Amino acid sequence: MATAANLPPAVAEEAALGVEKAESAKGPRSGPGRGNREARAKASVPLTILMWLIASIYALPLLWFILSSFKPGSELFSYPLSMIPRDWTFQGFVDAWERVDFAQYFLNTATVAIVTTVLTVFFSACTGYALAKYNNKGTRLFFVCILATTMLPTEVILNPTFSVIRDLGLYNSLAGIIVPSILTATGVFMFRQFFLTVPDDLLHSARIDGASELAIFFRIMLPLSRPILFTLAIFSFQWRWNDYIWPLIVLNDPKWYTLQVALRSIVGAENIDWPVLLGASVISILPLVLVFFVFQKYVLNADVSAGLKD
Repeated sequence: MATAANLPPAVAEEAALGVEKAESAKGPRSGPGRGNREARAKASVPLTILMWLIASIYALPLLWFILSSFKPGSELFSYPLSMIPRDWTFQGFVDAWERVDFAQYFLNTATVAIVTTVLTVFFSACTGYALAKYNNKGTRLFFVCILATTMLPTEVILNPTFSVIRDLGLYNSLAGIIVPSILTATGVFMFRQFFLTVPDDLLHSARIDGASELAIFFRIMLPLSRPILFTLAIFSFQWRWNDYIWPLIVLNDPKWYTLQVALRSIVGAENIDWPVLLGASVISILPLVLVFFVFQKYVLNADVSAGLKD
């Protein structure tokens, strides 16, 4: 019987390769690595169950709120209470859209939220990039001053902000809501901290290749910061869509009302039309849910080392 030592080298290599393929076809070998993975998987089961339990607790009031919008007024406070509507109806949504100038309020809110979000993301990215990559004198102090504004309650700056908006002639207009909300310390902080993680070698290479500062910002830095960009866009859109206090102060004409101010007008001094209020509230949160599900896939970890060689 021939052994591997008596076989020609080519035949021996083919035989060894056949043995390796046969062993790989049997499946992965059990070892300490596989055991560790199985142990971690078993240990994660209680945590997973706990997370689903917490998510269910948070989702229960929201689910009750949405299902209640499909109930008639006589069923909302009937005893015993039930989560599932006995008589499904869409009359609350129809009345909310027809009884109030809902389309105009919806358009006003969408205009404020979209314009403010675009401007907030752009100017926050510009400011964060300048504070992160240009080491001029006073940039650190300026950044600290920006962060210090986050420690001031909103009520403290309402009076001076309103005085500025009134003197600029922006009172009772959508611009009066948009302008003070463009630049946020949170957005500047997010972009600055991200741009600090981008290697300076990437910028130096672009400058050597003849790229201008604007080209570096728009063609390199902004694409790299896409996760931060979309994260801030989601937050900013949510902030502006749900804003209530500032539009209530600035707007006086009902034709410029945003959704939150309009929803408050539905609530009467004594009687509340709950089906209309619930229907209008559900309609008002739909854009927020849509924006989140559309852009959540972009909120990923960025590869800031792209384009660099080791």
